[in-house]
This record gives sequence, C-alpha cells and structure tokens, in this order.
Amino acid sequence: MKLSDFDFDLPDALIATRPANPRTSARLLVASGDRITDSHVHDLGTYLRAGDLLVLNDTKVIPARLAGTRKRDSAQGPTEARIEVTLLEPTADGAWSALIKPLKKVRTGEQIEFLFGLSAILTGIKDGQGLLQFNLSGDAFDHALAAAGAMPLPPYIAAKRPADARDKIDYQTVFARNAGAVAAPTASLHFDQALLTQLQDGGVRLTYVTLHVGAGTFLPVKVDDVTTHKMHAEWGQVSAQAAADIANTKAAGGRVIPVGTTALRLIESAARETGTVQPWQGDTDIFIYPGFDFRVTDALMTNFHLPRSTLMMLVAALMGQDRIARIYEHAISQGYRFFSYGDSSLLIP
Repeated sequence: MKLSDFDFDLPDALIATRPANPRTSARLLVASGDRITDSHVHDLGTYLRAGDLLVLNDTKVIPARLAGTRKRDSAQGPTEARIEVTLLEPTADGAWSALIKPLKKVRTGEQIEFLFGLSAILTGIKDGQGLLQFNLSGDAFDHALAAAGAMPLPPYIAAKRPADARDKIDYQTVFARNAGAVAAPTASLHFDQALLTQLQDGGVRLTYVTLHVGAGTFLPVKVDDVTTHKMHAEWGQVSAQAAADIANTKAAGGRVIPVGTTALRLIESAARETGTVQPWQGDTDIFIYPGFDFRVTDALMTNFHLPRSTLMMLVAALMGQDRIARIYEHAISQGYRFFSYGDSSLLIP
C-alpha cells in the first residue's frame, strides 16, 4: 500500500480560508452505497434516522499561537528577537512543550515576553521542541492566553492569511468545553445549537467524547509504504456515559456516527480490546488505513482531507479506496470547499 495510492490533484481555489456563514449553510456530500447526493448541512436530519447516535468531540481549542520578544544584553548593548510560539501540550510538571521559531534565537534560561503580562522561560529543548515555564498558572494563565494568543490555524490557511478575532469564534465548536486542543475537530464546526436541537427533536441522540487534537494531525506522511507510518499520540477520554450511550444505540439497532475523524479514532481505540466501547482514558496513536476492522463506527461525518494524509487513509478504510476516489472526484468537479473551513460529507459504507 503506497503513499501515492492516496494522492489526488486539488485546485488551490477549493481550499477554504473562511467557513460558511451561517455554519449550517455549508454543503454536505452524502455518499451511501453507490449513490452520491449533493445537499447542505442544515438538511443533515434528512439522512439520519431516529435512534441514530452522533458522537461529538467536545475538546476546546486554546489560542495557542503567541508572538513574543526575547531580550538579551550583549557587549554591543541590548538586543531583541521576535519569537513565534505555538503551544503543543502541557507537561506533568506544569510546563508546556512548544514549537518555537526561530528556536536558535533563544537559549535555555532566557525569557520570552508576550502581551498582557504573560512571559515564559525556556527550560529545555527536546526533539526539536522547546519546554516553556510560564509566569502565570490556573485562571490567570487562561485569561492572559485568551487575550494574547491567536488561534493556531492549519498551515494551509496560515500561509494565506493571519489568524484574526473572527477565528476565535469560527475555529471553535459551539459545544467546546474541555480545553486542550491545538487544532479543531473541524467536522463539528458545521453545527449550531439550532441544528443540534432539530436533530434531537427528530429522535437523533447526541453523546460527547474528548480528544485533544494535536499539531501532529498536520504532519505529512514521509514513508512510501504507508503501513510503516508512525502516528502521533493524542490524549482522549470516553466517559462511562458515552460508552453506555454507544452500547444502548447498538443494542437498539441504531447507527453510531462519529462526527469527525478524531471522534472515530477515539471510539475505535476504546473498542480495541473487547470489541465494544468501554470507558477509556489515555493516549491513542491508532492508525486507521485500508484493511482496518471497524468495531463501532457505522458511518462518519467528516470534511474533505489533504491528499497523501492519514485522514485520507482513514476514509479509504471506511469506504474503500475506489469508492473514496470517486467521491473526491465528484467533490472536486462540483466545487466543494476543502479542509478545515471547508464543506462536509456524510459517508455511509
């Protein structure tokens, strides 16, 4: 199974840099069996049944991108360097691992100053990432980060425009509540409260899990034999309530439909040992590619993904490689918008 098997040509004009407004006006491609239907997210209930369960990822994206200054005294006088920091994840001792650019401009023990009274000292470097100890913690840190930080937009958007105030709303789901992600569960960006209520009124049930999406979700696959690729690990949790909701849905003959690849990867991780979803917590590096044995997932709502990415491999595993190729050919020919701020699909094997 080669990396080139998951490649396709995507016109640059189809890469979305802003989301649809309102959220539910985004287009929805529905692929069921051999049939492809062009629709919109606000009509999602048309394609779901009473008794179906949507599994939603309630992680909350932190404004993880910070612009700061490193000051240094030298024999020639004071010097400054502009430093860009992207927070990745907290460490057990209260520090943060971070991408620092340019890392060579900061020495261990030096301080980086940000806006709104926030600063951090570089305490070490590991695997090309910096370890930062901030001057604030708890609520004080959260408030300062909310004021000083920008949303960590994906590289393919950040290359076209900087993050702005709109992204703090646009790049966050309406049900986000557990802070810790540095990338959004983008399939869920299409929902507003009115749609969630409409679906529930129609008998569709909702349950919530948490997977803190990491920056590794954007890492390219660098091996030609995709089966040798090593996935990044992300922390997730399936509560006892979510596990019970999934079990009850299966027992009643309903479909379990994760919204987004993050929710899918998490519930399939929680089902690896027994074949059914159990309450679960920890890091998962599950890699889903064609040949994978899905134990929980009956369908998937997801955006359109990068060529040659692990997410393309996941949807190919669910739908079949030939089938997903036809789906993507249709999406491109019909002008669907791609990636994080793009349109959506409902994939029913």
